[in-house]
Amino acid sequence: MTVPRKLHIGMSLAPTWLSGDAWRRADSGVEGLYGGDFYVDIARRAEAAKLDFAFLPDSLFLNTGLIETGMGLGSLDPTVLQAFVARATEKIGLLSTASTTFYPPYIVARQIQSLNWLSKGRAGWNIVTALDGNANFGLTDMPSPEERYARAAEFAEVVQLLWQSYPADALKLDRESGQFADPSRVKPIDFSGRFFDVKGPLNVPRYGKAPVPLVQAGASNAGRAFASSVADAIFASTPDKAAAAELRADLRARAEGHGRRGDDIRLLPGLSLFLAPSRSEAREMFAETNARLSRERGIATVREMTGLDLSDWAAGRNVTAADLPPPPEKVRSRTHAQLLRRMIERDSPAVQDLLRRPEVVGSAHWQVVGTVDDAVEQIRDWAGSGAIDGFVAFPGGSTGVVELFLEGVVPELSRLGLFRTDYSGSTFFDHLKED
Repeated sequence: MTVPRKLHIGMSLAPTWLSGDAWRRADSGVEGLYGGDFYVDIARRAEAAKLDFAFLPDSLFLNTGLIETGMGLGSLDPTVLQAFVARATEKIGLLSTASTTFYPPYIVARQIQSLNWLSKGRAGWNIVTALDGNANFGLTDMPSPEERYARAAEFAEVVQLLWQSYPADALKLDRESGQFADPSRVKPIDFSGRFFDVKGPLNVPRYGKAPVPLVQAGASNAGRAFASSVADAIFASTPDKAAAAELRADLRARAEGHGRRGDDIRLLPGLSLFLAPSRSEAREMFAETNARLSRERGIATVREMTGLDLSDWAAGRNVTAADLPPPPEKVRSRTHAQLLRRMIERDSPAVQDLLRRPEVVGSAHWQVVGTVDDAVEQIRDWAGSGAIDGFVAFPGGSTGVVELFLEGVVPELSRLGLFRTDYSGSTFFDHLKED
């Protein structure tokens, strides 16, 4: 087991602790879901724990089939909300999500750099190609993954060129001479590519010298190729340590193939946490949260991702690799489909167990249902095995889990030397590059 460097930890501001039936708890605070104070409170707590960043994922469509019992992927605009959070925090990074499939690059460059100014260098961009929402943007179908990532690569290039087009030192603000900015330092980018034609320059100067961290979400082959070329970190679904270790090693090797160092890219998988003072209480919370998960919905998910129809299967019958048909030609997420097939091939779970696995009921994230000590031990194990560089916390079941994570798990990681005890810098990039 290697001696790990200090971890990089993000906190989801998407209220995963209200998922399932958890929003029905008297102490959930769900009434504040579409206001700013709800998120400021969590971000301030995360900053007090010295976390690297607060993260807001995003989806540009509403799943009306789910809103009777939950949020249905509805949310406030992440960059607008992070600007609100910026005023109430001082050090924590603010990671916002913007899609390269639906937005124009000039708008994203301007939004993220504006957030960077409002937060004094704490903005980050989570680059997504999106899985849904095409009908809201005049597209009959989602483009293929290959086309989405080709567009994303060009999009990211344009955004970075725009950030460079109006450098910070071009801004003079010299009252005595009357020079506001040096126009010789501000240049158009005159970009012409397969997907975009952008003249530039950006109408917002770059803030400071620290780069805006780029985070990419996805772990398919196309996603890995893209992330390894540009990303400072990758947020991914890795339901077990072996999946994380394989992904991290592959990303590092690919980064080196692009002329980068392996250490230039950090693997930060999602960590779903259901924590309580005892394991039995944690399991009870998990069961209560997921009490209304229907068998039909789980079966539909398995059928969509693998092509296998379990409608008539007995709950105790095992699903094996031999039962799996050839993969469907088109799935919503190839990464999640591959992780589900991998789990079935490895574990041969009974139907009743399969329908409760995170690869089916969640986003295939690493999951801990137990105590603070259980979470610390798993994190310590994964870090010591060289499987991760950190993680993004997704508390579940109760706002109490947020407190147990920030006031129990994180301080113990710091005591063990696996996490910082205080910030050494003031920008998001400072936090992410700190060893």
